[in-house]
Amino acid sequence: MSDWIVNASPLILLGKINQLSLLEELAPSFLIPNAVALEILAGPSQDPAKIWIRNHHITQRIVSEIPIPPPILAWDLGAGETAVIALALHRSSGICVIDDLAARNCAETFSLPLLGTLGVLLKAKTAGLIPELKPEIDHLLRVGSLLSASIIQLAMKLAGERP
Repeated sequence: MSDWIVNASPLILLGKINQLSLLEELAPSFLIPNAVALEILAGPSQDPAKIWIRNHHITQRIVSEIPIPPPILAWDLGAGETAVIALALHRSSGICVIDDLAARNCAETFSLPLLGTLGVLLKAKTAGLIPELKPEIDHLLRVGSLLSASIIQLAMKLAGERP
């Protein structure tokens, strides 16, 4: 089984829609780079992802930084995105769970598998962990996720639902 290496945005968005438990249900081997944890812990005190990291015994999932290869540094991404990609590349079985477009482009350059917040929800629907995708997409949009109409339509089609 591949490790899911999760960036801040998916954690924050899943927290805002009360679906952080999906990570543990879908990917028992998910990891959070320390840079990502620090980014979340620096956020607002009532952020659900911050509360989750502090209260749900997630510390064993937080991994120390590894040296960042210069080709990844050249992308000039945020510390969290950089750490996710470097760790996935280092582990060779890692799936980058990232929403940021530049970071996704970087991961694709290194042929790393990708998953975003919407992909996590689609996997949850396929696994029967959520009954419908559409309400979760609507919730994501209400909490500030930026999803294009075309990606929503594709996800709905893959979920076997009508947009």
